Amino acid sequence: MREIVRPVTAALSVACVAFAMSAASTSGAFAQAKQQQMAPAAKQPAQAAPAAAPAQADQPPPIKQIALTDKQVDGAIAAAKEMDPITAKLSQDSKPDPKVMAQLEAIAKKNGFASFDDYNNVVDNISLVLGGFDPQTKKYVGPEAVLKAQIAQVQADKKMSAKDKKDALADLNEALKSPPPAVENKGNIDLVTKSYDKLMEEFGGSDDN
Repeated sequence: MREIVRPVTAALSVACVAFAMSAASTSGAFAQAKQQQMAPAAKQPAQAAPAAAPAQADQPPPIKQIALTDKQVDGAIAAAKEMDPITAKLSQDSKPDPKVMAQLEAIAKKNGFASFDDYNNVVDNISLVLGGFDPQTKKYVGPEAVLKAQIAQVQADKKMSAKDKKDALADLNEALKSPPPAVENKGNIDLVTKSYDKLMEEFGGSDDN
């Protein structure tokens, strides 16, 4: 869950684009865990048969925005630390494992969540806010401003190859066309600001250069 880090090079910038474009949906093996949990319920036909709905293939499910609490933020950090060793072992191609999902469900409940889905929704809301933070100032500026800053950074980078720069700018400009939804509960911004460093360490990557 630490795949998305501070944009310094082309690769890092593109990683941050993915973070913003996903509307803060968690990435990598952890996202696979979410997909695994949904698969047995057969409630996601579009995901089960992506070829049947190519137009929606790149569209993440909408986030159910909620007003976060300090308890939820602290619980998400604690739960994620316990889930990391488990989700790190998951494969993108692995089939749903009831035992693994039972472990994640138990960890979520242990840390104050009604279910693993409840935990995921809290993480999505946290990550939605994180995607709008300027990593330099650690202040919320909105995902659009973050993307524009990354575009300017890539354009000014003289160490990038022409191809890398072209690819990175293409991804950034594409992301700018469909930014994540606005944060509906403004109080979430203050909560995330208070725990920004801890949250970035767990859900956003490292702030080290």
